[in-house]
Amino acid sequence: MTAISFPPSNVDELLFHMPTVARAAKSGWAKDFAGSVLRQSRRRGWQPSEKQLAVMRKLVGEMFYCPGSADDDVTLIE
Repeated sequence: MTAISFPPSNVDELLFHMPTVARAAKSGWAKDFAGSVLRQSRRRGWQPSEKQLAVMRKLVGEMFYCPGSADDDVTLIE
C-alpha cells in the first residue's frame, strides 16, 4: 500500500491541483502564480524551480488544511 502525503511532493500531483488553487485563491498573487505555473508547465521539459516547488506545495497544502480538525478531536471506533 502506498502512503499518501499532503501536500503532494510529486510535481504532476501538484500541477493537477493548480487549477483548483487558482479558482479558490484568496489573494490575487496566489491566483496569478497558479496560472503562471500552469502556463509554464505546458512547455516541453519544464521543471519548477525550488522556490516555485516550495510555493506550489504550500498553496496545495493550504487547500487541504482544515483548521477545525485536530487529531485530538477524532473519536476512534474499534
